[in-house]
Amino acid sequence: MQEKGFSDTGGPSGSAGSDGSRLGRYLEGLPRHGHTTDRVTRVLREAILDGVLAPSTWLREAELAKELSVSRTPVREALRRLSVEGLVNITAHQGAMVARMTIEDVLEVYVVREVLEGLAARLAARHRSQRHLDGFEDLIARMRRAAAEGQAYPELTRLNLAFHKVIREASGNDYVDRFLTQVEHAVRRFGRTTFEAPGRAQEAVEEHARIFEAIAAGDAEAAEKLATEHMRRARQLRIQMLID
Repeated sequence: MQEKGFSDTGGPSGSAGSDGSRLGRYLEGLPRHGHTTDRVTRVLREAILDGVLAPSTWLREAELAKELSVSRTPVREALRRLSVEGLVNITAHQGAMVARMTIEDVLEVYVVREVLEGLAARLAARHRSQRHLDGFEDLIARMRRAAAEGQAYPELTRLNLAFHKVIREASGNDYVDRFLTQVEHAVRRFGRTTFEAPGRAQEAVEEHARIFEAIAAGDAEAAEKLATEHMRRARQLRIQMLID
């Protein structure tokens, strides 16, 4: 299959923070205390996931250090961390660049996501607490309102990610949570959401509702099956969008 890059995620690439810089918006609200490298890593990660730092963008230490008002050392360490996460490519003689997303990457991510989301739902059905169930119920109600009112896709996408985050947390397995968080990072870089497909928003909300019902009932087998089918449907739609 021929490699195809994804130029951006449709994120707020044209927006800037109060200081007028492209990364300024990510600095706003961040605590001033804490390790500088952690803060720089978080800023650069979010900028990459939102498409503000688009695929194939060169990441020059001196420029980023100046923009973030830090020394080059935490920038260098942050880029190293992001390379481990697969978000940045570092070469010995050329420097660092935002990694591209290919069609192969998309397909591989969904293969892993189907399995891990199914496992997370199975574990959630066994370990969920009332706090998790309340969270599911609230998110589904908000997703139904958003879909019925035809709200912008970013809001549905945000609620969707929040729903799957609750599943990860309810699983009670730190490794599943960690691995699915990395998968979520890849998904955020795909660009257009599958909610754009006709009727998909309402369909997806009801799929979430059925997953919640299985988890609430403690039916681990059904929860796993429904979550896997949900991800498989999303993969089919994503492939269709790439073909179109």
